[in-house]
Amino acid sequence: MTGPAQKPRVVCITQARMGSTRLPGKVLLTVAGKPLLTHQIDRLRRATRVDEVVVATSDRAADDPIAELCRGLGVACFRGSEQDVLDRFCRAALAQRADVVVRVTGDCPLIDPGLIDRLLALFLAADPPLDHAAVDIGHYPRGLDAEAMSMTALQAAWQEAREPFEREHVTPFIYRRPDRFRLGALPPEGPAPVEMGMQRWCVDTVEDFQLVRRLLEELLPANPHFTWTDCLDVLRRHPDWVLLNRDVVQKPLV
Repeated sequence: MTGPAQKPRVVCITQARMGSTRLPGKVLLTVAGKPLLTHQIDRLRRATRVDEVVVATSDRAADDPIAELCRGLGVACFRGSEQDVLDRFCRAALAQRADVVVRVTGDCPLIDPGLIDRLLALFLAADPPLDHAAVDIGHYPRGLDAEAMSMTALQAAWQEAREPFEREHVTPFIYRRPDRFRLGALPPEGPAPVEMGMQRWCVDTVEDFQLVRRLLEELLPANPHFTWTDCLDVLRRHPDWVLLNRDVVQKPLV
């Protein structure tokens, strides 16, 4: 008699490194007494459907401070190629015996664990199974980005991707092939708030950092488990804050 299906092991991997052309060392900038990466890890650990949080950084000496931070927090850290991020990412997932992988990036300290849980609920319940699903940034501010994928799809990309673009950005090999992989997206919670527009809640520039710092300092003292909608409420009360990074142009994926 066959027993119940074993729950897949879900590993969330955040990519982080000190190198950044527009804001070097951004993931370790301090707000409210903690580096931004610590704020992100604290939030990722609250995602109830995630079994393990891992930081994937490069093996360059410049990224030693990230590895040191991980040791202090007791969070797993995997180090690999700086340029071949797909190789680093897949090896980190293999080292953690992942069945399902969530991908986020270390410059998103406002990442919402509830959204990640909703994404995983969608991914894990899909029938037929999905290979990849993402938070649709057309409906959510940039900085809440997350992708879920099967290890089968990730390993196919790892073994077969040849284009530098597909090695650097991890998942394009998957989502550019809808004829081969089953793709999904997390729909908005109710009607998408019109005023969100193209808001940026990630940290890629000084202007981005000014906005994220204000949100963290406003929300953390009274509500350390704030959600993305709490951020939205703050920005409704302070519409001028949105102007801080309104003119920042997102770097294209090239």
